[in-house]
Amino acid sequence: MQTSAALLTDHFPQLLARLPAGLDLDRLAAQHGALSRRRQITDAAGLLRLALARGPGGLSLRETAAWAGLIGLGRLSNPAVKYRVDQAGDFLQALTGELLANRAAFATPGWQGRILRIADGTSLTQRGGTGTDWRIHGVFDLGRGGFSDLQLTDARGAESLARGKPVAGEIRIADRGFSRAAAMAEYLTAGEGRADFIVRLRWNALVMHHRDGPRFDLIAALRAMPPGHAPQQIDIDADLGGARLPLRLVLLRKPPGAAQAARAALHRQASRKQQKLQPQTLLAAEFMILATSLSAQVASPEQVLAAYRLRWQIELAFKRLKSLLHIDRLPTLTPAASRSWLHAHLVMALLCDEASQDFLESFP
Repeated sequence: MQTSAALLTDHFPQLLARLPAGLDLDRLAAQHGALSRRRQITDAAGLLRLALARGPGGLSLRETAAWAGLIGLGRLSNPAVKYRVDQAGDFLQALTGELLANRAAFATPGWQGRILRIADGTSLTQRGGTGTDWRIHGVFDLGRGGFSDLQLTDARGAESLARGKPVAGEIRIADRGFSRAAAMAEYLTAGEGRADFIVRLRWNALVMHHRDGPRFDLIAALRAMPPGHAPQQIDIDADLGGARLPLRLVLLRKPPGAAQAARAALHRQASRKQQKLQPQTLLAAEFMILATSLSAQVASPEQVLAAYRLRWQIELAFKRLKSLLHIDRLPTLTPAASRSWLHAHLVMALLCDEASQDFLESFP
């Protein structure tokens, strides 16, 4: 529980000052049904403050009610706090969208004049749950050092390269969970020919063809790779069910130690799930397999591999959400309460990103 001194320290005006200029909070809240009742909490700023205290502020319903009375925000019962915050879910989601839209114009080119962004997701479990109840899908801008897109879905929301509209000049980097040809094509269409991607592949993720027509056998190509650790590239087409998506494969044999560790991890996973490993899976574990829409004239295989290795930055960003904002410690039991609680955390995460820019602009 926070101390009374922490509760009485008021930095909320500075937080409001970080919202996009010209944003009408009251109008946004009214549009999404969050201010239909104005007793005690009379404006959207107060509602946002209540939701942030209950969410990333780490207060229970009882503590939030006491805190609201202490600072003069309103005299609320525990059920009244729950009702107010639960009803704010759509408003907080819309506010997240406004914060993201405001930063869309500030993409920073960094790699050969291109904008490097990383897509990934993280799973969350509701209190009392045992599996995935919610997913946060993010796109992290390496040049800016913050999220350019954040979306919350339930467990059925699949990872997709096409989540978050790309900007001109963007190169989106993603792991094996994003290796679906349809989503890759959707992403390129949304980018209007001005965005590219680098995606790691599972060996059986795509149906592939040689550019001249015949079916391409990835496993045979891996077996034919020469010894050593020089990357190889192959132009192929991914099958889209009646259409084809031109891609370039970049293949790299892993060092022996890394290959052995990958095989051991697969054996542990198969043993835990009581599954039998396919020989092709063990062979593919010895290689880094990337697919990219970038042409060889734009990026060499070595450059594609180097860009992909920056993917760990988004893993750190999600780790910060969990270790610093504790977004994985849901105290809620209902979908409405969880959704509002999580969106309050996403709002705070984006505001923290904004605050971090002040430090990034300072030397050293």
